[in-house]
Amino acid sequence: MIRWLGLASATALLLTAGVATAQAEGEGASFPKGHYAEIDALPDWGGIWFVRRAEPGAPPAQSPKLKGEYLANWDAWRAEVLANDGVERRNRSNCSPPGLPRIMQLAQYPYEFLFTPGRVTINQEAWMQTRTIWTDGRPHPSPDELDPGYHGHSVGHWEGDTLVVETVGILDTLPFFNGALHSDQFRLTERIRLSPDEPDVLINEMVMEDPEALAEPFTATTTYRRDRENTLLEFQCSENDRNPVNEDGLTQYE
Repeated sequence: MIRWLGLASATALLLTAGVATAQAEGEGASFPKGHYAEIDALPDWGGIWFVRRAEPGAPPAQSPKLKGEYLANWDAWRAEVLANDGVERRNRSNCSPPGLPRIMQLAQYPYEFLFTPGRVTINQEAWMQTRTIWTDGRPHPSPDELDPGYHGHSVGHWEGDTLVVETVGILDTLPFFNGALHSDQFRLTERIRLSPDEPDVLINEMVMEDPEALAEPFTATTTYRRDRENTLLEFQCSENDRNPVNEDGLTQYE
């Protein structure tokens, strides 16, 4: 009986392996075997990466050129924040991540890039977020099958040493700039590469397009500095959210 069960288990494993081998590239999970030599040819993005803050005296970041109801809503948001001494009213938990593209622009928490066959994975210390960029040739899902999320759906390819990423399906309730919302037509394109002058600096050039919300494409560039000595730390935002807040906005402790 034991021998028969062992034979059945072995047969099941062979059948499973056959299904995985027959699966076409660009469908389901990426292929973990047989493509690692290609990874060695990619640029060295090892270590963890911190956003480089703007130099003192640097000009302020450019603002997007919104239009229509999106411009009106943004103007109303700015007026409300100004009237409230700079405090923003939030419609979601303080422990929910900001989503793309802003999650790629956080200065205090580092990022880690992992190259594996068929995908690039970005781990971020903040909120312990994981972002997948598919590089196995798959397209975006059709609009009726696309499930919007904090990171949307990202597909990428390499142009030399530059990772070119296109993302759609980002939740339209998440601001892409301070208080500025977008429509479900929002599309983010990133070109990520090492600086030709500083090998420990990574450059992410972002272009945001939205025919409903933007009068013209909005561009922003974020740079990161490398740290080869440290690793990401555990991040738990909601560990102590059981304590209530009093009328003065201070946390109450029992």
